[in-house]
Amino acid sequence: MAPKKHLKDSQLEAALFRRRAQVAGLMVFLAFSLLIVRYGWLQIVQHERYQTLSDNNRIKLQAIAPPRGYIYDRNGVLLADNRPAFTATLNREEARDINDTLVRLAPVLQLSPDDIQRFRTRLKTASPFENIPVKINLSEADIARFAEVRFDFPGIDIEVKQERYYPHGELFAHALGYVGRISEDEAGKIDPAVYSGTDLIGKTGIEKFYEKLLQGRPGYQYIEANAHGQMLRPLDRTAPTRGDDLVLHLDYGLQKLATEQLAGRRGAIVAIDPDSGGVMAFVSYPSFDPNAFVDGIPYKLYTEWRDHPDRPLYNRALQGIYPPGSTIKPFSGMGGLNYGLVDWDFKISDPGYYHLPGDTHIFRDWKKNGHGTVNLHKAIEQSCDTYFYQLAARIGVDRFHDWMQQFGFGQLTGIDLVSEKSGTLPSTAWKRSKLKAPWYPGEMLSVGIGQGYFTVTPLQLAMATAIMANKGRHITPHLLKSVTGPFPFTPANQPDGHVAFNGNPVEWDRMHDAMKAVVHGNGTATSLRRGLEGYEIAGKTGTAQVKGIKQGEKYSEARLDPRHWDHAWFMGFAPADKPKVALAVLVENGKHGGSAAGPIARAMFDYVVHGTVAPAPKIMPPVESTLPAGAAAPTTPPPVADPGVIE
Repeated sequence: MAPKKHLKDSQLEAALFRRRAQVAGLMVFLAFSLLIVRYGWLQIVQHERYQTLSDNNRIKLQAIAPPRGYIYDRNGVLLADNRPAFTATLNREEARDINDTLVRLAPVLQLSPDDIQRFRTRLKTASPFENIPVKINLSEADIARFAEVRFDFPGIDIEVKQERYYPHGELFAHALGYVGRISEDEAGKIDPAVYSGTDLIGKTGIEKFYEKLLQGRPGYQYIEANAHGQMLRPLDRTAPTRGDDLVLHLDYGLQKLATEQLAGRRGAIVAIDPDSGGVMAFVSYPSFDPNAFVDGIPYKLYTEWRDHPDRPLYNRALQGIYPPGSTIKPFSGMGGLNYGLVDWDFKISDPGYYHLPGDTHIFRDWKKNGHGTVNLHKAIEQSCDTYFYQLAARIGVDRFHDWMQQFGFGQLTGIDLVSEKSGTLPSTAWKRSKLKAPWYPGEMLSVGIGQGYFTVTPLQLAMATAIMANKGRHITPHLLKSVTGPFPFTPANQPDGHVAFNGNPVEWDRMHDAMKAVVHGNGTATSLRRGLEGYEIAGKTGTAQVKGIKQGEKYSEARLDPRHWDHAWFMGFAPADKPKVALAVLVENGKHGGSAAGPIARAMFDYVVHGTVAPAPKIMPPVESTLPAGAAAPTTPPPVADPGVIE
């Protein structure tokens, strides 16, 4: 039987096709709808995100180091400058392998191990796209060698950056300080945003104390780069904000004169305006060139300076601790008047020595046969030790401490510098605390003439001299005079206190008269008045022992190492009636205050009062060291001994 045949149903096939077309169309519609929704999500909702990702691939943010603020003296002389320097930098996002890059770059730029270590320290806190200095102040030879192989060092570039420069070298080193590379310890303490683009920071002196004002704030620039990380063009730029400019009270001419007058001898000089407390000269000699620290000082040079017996890195004016010798006698005399222990008519007979009742130990006057009959005026004028032995025995160490502390002895002055030392103003409590021992009456006699445990810094003595010039009005020494720039700063208010003196205020004038007699009478600095015109000097010489003398021995310079010779001091102010400057001059191992320190003070007084500059003295070679390398002249107080000094 033949199979049954079916006829074609066109309507059924058409309906089936329509259904299939509708389903396919719906699927296409849904697919395109999803595509449109996704496209809209990416283009509209996620626009900013993907634009940022895209920009990050082609646009890089670089920090621009701010120029550091300038520093000027009171007359506008530039003391700290900025100058352009070629710097090799590395961008770690572009460098293929940092370690390999440094190894290959070292012979090209002659990188030292210190250069590489400083780079690695800075790398730890740098942002990803920041250009990190590898070596500063490239030479022409460095640049030429790198130009030949530049194609082989992606991520390494040569930039022009501002470098700190001190045009006067060692002249202001101990006052200004210096900047140097940011250490690993400092990197963990600073704000990375503030120091982006720079690796220099104030290390000492004014540079460190006013770091926040001088540093400024970095700027930024956007750079377009291709797919290989090569820079194409700048897109946008925010300029950096330069640091504040500082004007100091320092006077370039006075600083230069003081340094020249030291004539190669070790010492320190501090000159202060008694009215404002502004420091006009701040000298510590020998000094050093601070420019050596800016790029990273070579270890060999640093070791040489650090271990040199004359210690050029040591800030004698701020940190040097010395017995003040007879320079403290005017202050001690005012203390005797304050406590009512003496008056101007009180007299003693000076046979050339003194001893405590019941004690056989002899304390000798510098003048072997004594000064005869002595009152307070003559004791200051001729620096009579015997008078002040007796006054010291009367006043006692604790009252002496309380009185002298009002002039700033035994404490920090508050100057705007770092690492100041306070010296020692002894008392019974101090000796119990520090030495675990009682106070003995004989020790006070040495303290009463500025020996024994009593030590000061040259800065302290200059401040005390300014207070004496002000007739007891306090001042705080400071270097900063004014600030100009974008970062507001108001200097701390100066104290308006006064030494609590219980006597008649006219006693200050009488003490000034006694100090004038040191120069203009029959005192210990009469050579200073030669050729003096138009003003008078009030001052006091001092000679401080470095090495003690046993009872019965005679002081002999010939038998001593030159570094054990006495220190020479002069403190004073001028003009005596209306002081414009108060100062303290120290010449280490200068032997006699009147002959070594006094002439330096006279030259400085002439400069301030008349504007004249004395001819430089004949250069004297520094005292040759007989101590081992790295040893230093003794600065600790000697044991109580018979002074026997000559003013």
